[in-house]
Amino acid sequence: MTEPVARSITVTFRPGRGASEGKGLLAQEERVRTLLRVLISYPEVRHILPDRISLDAAAEPRVLETVARFLQRQEWLVQSVEIG
Repeated sequence: MTEPVARSITVTFRPGRGASEGKGLLAQEERVRTLLRVLISYPEVRHILPDRISLDAAAEPRVLETVARFLQRQEWLVQSVEIG
């Protein structure tokens, strides 16, 4: 029996934001740090990389959609969000 694969959300940043520094969601900017605190408040979040959020395989699709919509509203930073 194989272990379920974790679900992920991939973030593409606006030009000149996040991606240019290579730090993305792990940047030290205060707004990004606040965003990170909100993301880690979801119990289903396993880990966060600069451009990706990994969620527990048992996370409901509704949780993934909620996190994705939240990220899409961060227009000052995020260009697009993809659930994988």
